[in-house]
Amino acid sequence: MDVAASRARPNQFARQLFAGLPKRYNLLAELLSFGQDRRWRDEMVGHVVDREPARILDVACGPAAVTCALAGRTSARVVGLDLSVDMLTEGVANVSRSGFGDRVSMVLGRGEQLPFEDGAFDGLTFTYLLRYVADPAATIAELARVVRPGGPIASLEFAVPPKSGWRAAWWLYTRGVLPVAGLATGGPAWFHVGRFLGPSISSHYGQYPIPWTLEAWHDAGIDDVAHRSMSLGGGLVVWGVRRP
Repeated sequence: MDVAASRARPNQFARQLFAGLPKRYNLLAELLSFGQDRRWRDEMVGHVVDREPARILDVACGPAAVTCALAGRTSARVVGLDLSVDMLTEGVANVSRSGFGDRVSMVLGRGEQLPFEDGAFDGLTFTYLLRYVADPAATIAELARVVRPGGPIASLEFAVPPKSGWRAAWWLYTRGVLPVAGLATGGPAWFHVGRFLGPSISSHYGQYPIPWTLEAWHDAGIDDVAHRSMSLGGGLVVWGVRRP
């Protein structure tokens, strides 16, 4: 099972899963989410840029959609980090096309083991990360480590709608429609991702429900933790500030 493999060897699995996606990733993510992915990202980014950070780290940056949004809405220097060489290569091209190359750098690395000193950043974002790490709580603590006291942290993850009717519709879409739509618009690689996504999200929240996640943020040294369910519960934005 793909979900079992993603739990047993999350980094290796993530590299393989996303290897064939970067060229059209941002476009197809927007299309297959009916435009919701952009709304979710904007919500997350807003909780960081409002505090006017001078240096921001964007973890699990993929092809740099959030990285460029952070650069576009601030004057900060932004570092995008991802464990996929393919994603980073496309991210570098997207940064260059966006005109932010003088303020944005891209780094190969893992969210579980960041190559930065304590408190190196004024703010941090991470996107669709926690399903691809072996220990989500330890990863959140590692992310918090590199943010200065008082600095904002925000994340975006997929979620399972809490209301039964919308949850049933979500289940049908993720299990039936999404793989076929992915195949039609992006080819076999997107079919594979579409088939994996729904079971992966369900499995993750079966083990790490939202209250657990919020508590893990607090235990990692993050205060004022809050969250917002997006699009009837299909997306989850969490934010807080590094404890002084």
